Amino acid sequence: MSRPLQERLTHIGEMLLDKAHHGGIDAEVFLLHNRELSIEVVEGQVDTLKEAEEIGLGLRVIKGNRLGFAFTSDLSPKALEEVWDAAVSICHYTAPDQYLSLPAGPAEYPSLEVYDPVISQTSIEEKIELARQAEKASRQYDPRITVIERAGYEDSEFHSLILNTRGIRAYAKGNYCGTYVFAVAEEDADAQTGFSISIKQKLADLDPLAVGTEAAHNAVRCLHARRAPSGKVPCIMEPYVATRFLGIIAQMVDAEAVQKGKSLFKGRMGHKVGAECLSLTDDGTYPGGVGSFPFDSEGVPCQRTELIQNGHLVGFLYDTYTANRDRTRSTGNGQRSSFRGLPSVGSTNFMIEPGVLSLNQLMDDITYGFYITEVMGMHTANPISGEFSVGAAGLLIEKGQLTKPVRGVTIAGNIVELLEQVEAVGSDLRFFGSRGAPSLRIRYLSLSGD
Repeated sequence: MSRPLQERLTHIGEMLLDKAHHGGIDAEVFLLHNRELSIEVVEGQVDTLKEAEEIGLGLRVIKGNRLGFAFTSDLSPKALEEVWDAAVSICHYTAPDQYLSLPAGPAEYPSLEVYDPVISQTSIEEKIELARQAEKASRQYDPRITVIERAGYEDSEFHSLILNTRGIRAYAKGNYCGTYVFAVAEEDADAQTGFSISIKQKLADLDPLAVGTEAAHNAVRCLHARRAPSGKVPCIMEPYVATRFLGIIAQMVDAEAVQKGKSLFKGRMGHKVGAECLSLTDDGTYPGGVGSFPFDSEGVPCQRTELIQNGHLVGFLYDTYTANRDRTRSTGNGQRSSFRGLPSVGSTNFMIEPGVLSLNQLMDDITYGFYITEVMGMHTANPISGEFSVGAAGLLIEKGQLTKPVRGVTIAGNIVELLEQVEAVGSDLRFFGSRGAPSLRIRYLSLSGD
């Protein structure tokens, strides 16, 4: 976004705030400019190339403790009048709510490196080459790699401007990029898939060769997988699998879910909810994190928030509304995916803090166990009861070594019990998007197989 465009958007926001001041109405203007690029290659040739760009405005107003919201992608004077009238008129039809308010400013924002100019300066041809490199590395890894289902590169650039009648003035830009490969390995009438994805805040940190190699390795290691005997066995979760469970835990530390009684953590603040070795944080200021940004979608400064510390529940994630309900302050976790929606509680860089043990050290004394590399059906896990029963795949652990591939089994349990069963935490913290985790050693899980 050029400086003149930033100034133009600020001017548009100020025009709407002037109307709010004259009408005695609290108002917030959320302006977003977003550009996305997606490239996929097949056998070195570009299969799809999509570039999309949009700009728009979301207007939130509070009048007499009633909320109104409207949005537009048309920033003409006529459209701005219409969006103002729509937002104000909607207030007549919404119920009053004493907890409605906008965050107050001015605010001091952390200085973060969340924009890499190299991404926008790099040509389309060079980005296509990154996708080609990932695909080629996967094909060359092993002759049993017969199909590359998808291989690509993507990046996104966004500029956010938030103004409100209570003194918030927030502007920043950010971007990130990534490569991915989905590979298929075949041998003796058996076919298995493997994938790898890497999303980075800086282009220089992307390693397409490593991505392609990992996808192929993950496919090949699963060939000739068989079911395993049922029973309670010690397990190790790969970082990717641990981040899948973080998706459920994120809902459980969402203050809105807690307030509505839809979280197993309701009423458990300060209580033990996990193993002593387990700590969980949300950090919107994490260096290099794709979820890092100076402020959230309400203009509240982002911060590091401890949620579980040494197994004890010590915090929840709040936006302004949920913070008002609990008479506390926002943790900078008001999130929205676009200008078309209202903010709600969401995570930034949501992670399990790493330990000091390597994967080999985690496995070393396991006589017989299960190394989990994939889970299926996580959407069926219940964040209210904590119960889960999901399909799983991985490798057997025998005498401290990874041996036979396993598929077609089910792991079941309860999220809180799972957290309490964590025996050790690995040092291999890895992010998949904005969620990160190291390998986790679980004392035992119920495995349903043969």
